[in-house]
Amino acid sequence: MGVITSQNTQHGGKVMTLGILQCDHVQAILQPEFGDYPAMFEALFQLTDEAVNIRFYPVIDGQFPQHIEECDAYICSGSKLGVNDEQPWIRQLEVFIRTLYTEGKGLVGICFGHQLIAKALGGEVERSPRGWGVGVAQSRCLLEQDWMQPKQDHIALVVCHQDQVCKLPLGSQVLVSNEFCPYSMFQVDSHFLGMQGHPEFSTQFSSAIMALRRDKIPADTINTAMTSLSKEADDKLVTLWILAFLRQTMAVN
Repeated sequence: MGVITSQNTQHGGKVMTLGILQCDHVQAILQPEFGDYPAMFEALFQLTDEAVNIRFYPVIDGQFPQHIEECDAYICSGSKLGVNDEQPWIRQLEVFIRTLYTEGKGLVGICFGHQLIAKALGGEVERSPRGWGVGVAQSRCLLEQDWMQPKQDHIALVVCHQDQVCKLPLGSQVLVSNEFCPYSMFQVDSHFLGMQGHPEFSTQFSSAIMALRRDKIPADTINTAMTSLSKEADDKLVTLWILAFLRQTMAVN
């Protein structure tokens, strides 16, 4: 477990202690340029002017919080593995997510984390018949929430996935959607939020990932995705949304 304190100016009120449930490691060949997940999330929160205490839990290596109260709220990261893979740590994480839900603790799931929220709460995740979702995906905001400020009708985020949510948990609201991934962002009750896109991934990292996966991703899909990388991603905006959402869950609890 690691601890990093953002150096940004505090917005006001209590400094949030945010637990990152790290479900993967960046491939070693890419780490000299891009760092591992902790470096990516550190850079992400530096985009805002809000102070955040970040604690990293590499759950992929079996390191979990001993108690959910160690942090005010949590983020579950992406992973190259799938939520349906029979890995002991994935099943343990699924149980942990259900505990967070039952106890009313705030959680944001990104990509794999988004899908595991759905699976843990009774939804379903399958390999997409549309193939790989890569590059920068633009999605339409269907339902505005109070914490989605500044307001924006569309958002663009880097994506990298084959699986996606095909059945939502009961009580879910779809907030953001696109043709390729209809459930791009959904909320369950007032304290769980899932998003398929990666605000912590840069377009440069997306390009590097695709270059490494040319043997797995069809060439025409990569060509289209590379063109999409010219679009500006809304990583800062979505980070502001994430922090506002999690602060809202802290206020309720």
